[in-house]
Amino acid sequence: MNLSVIVPCFNAADTIAFQLEALAKQQCSLPWEIIVVDNGSTDDTVAIIKQYQHRLPHLRFVETSAIQCAAHARNVGASVAYSEALAFCDADDEVAACWVAAMIEALSKYDFVAGYNDYWKLNQPWVIECCKYREGNGVNKHPYLPYAGASNLGVKRSVHEMVSGFDEKMLVLEDVDYCWRIQEAGKTLNSATNALVHFRFRNTIGDLYHRYRKLAVYDVLLNKQHQKVGMPKLIKWQSFVKDAAILPVKFLLKVHNREKLVRWLLDVAWFTGHLQGCIKYKYLP
Repeated sequence: MNLSVIVPCFNAADTIAFQLEALAKQQCSLPWEIIVVDNGSTDDTVAIIKQYQHRLPHLRFVETSAIQCAAHARNVGASVAYSEALAFCDADDEVAACWVAAMIEALSKYDFVAGYNDYWKLNQPWVIECCKYREGNGVNKHPYLPYAGASNLGVKRSVHEMVSGFDEKMLVLEDVDYCWRIQEAGKTLNSATNALVHFRFRNTIGDLYHRYRKLAVYDVLLNKQHQKVGMPKLIKWQSFVKDAAILPVKFLLKVHNREKLVRWLLDVAWFTGHLQGCIKYKYLP
């Protein structure tokens, strides 16, 4: 077995079929498997997955609801994988036709890799304009260490086990934490150049706002945890004062269309999420 592809899912009935179709069309002659891990769905997700088991004999289905988060589902999938090479993708995206082959090739050279995302296939232009600069792509730079999203990540099983997998206390940003812990353990995050995923953003303003506020809350926890092992203090009180002064002015002077309004709302979400996180995790900027 050359690769185990792990797909966590929760109430993904609207999208999981598109991802499974994409996995069914992979251009790869080497043996590999798909492990779909359902994390307690209450919609038709499980029924859709079972329909694909007839078409994809290398698809394995696992159910777990002990802890409801993507980190737990990915860890369960990794624990039952047959291959030494693991690749993670998400139920609401679509892998490109050569993604599996590209992951196998990359993991034959490196212990830890990240692919690249395309935003144009699955998203409306206004959503891309508002979100692409926030999400990053591939191996992203950061003042501390590089990181990548778990929607397009590959790792050797030994490395995954070395850091005890994804932190199941992290409901979001668990992938950034995972990347940093692996690098803190001495490994390098490399690019899997040809591993392309068509990435899907949230598609309503409300969903986007709540996502970025939640990310900001957990960004505080992320910073707090990694400062214990050498991360510089990056969340500073001066930034809160500056943002509190600038955000109202920016609204009055620059918000003239939907895209600029959404960008402003996401700035507000990050600001309020950081404040909430500092209170919740007793973090002093």
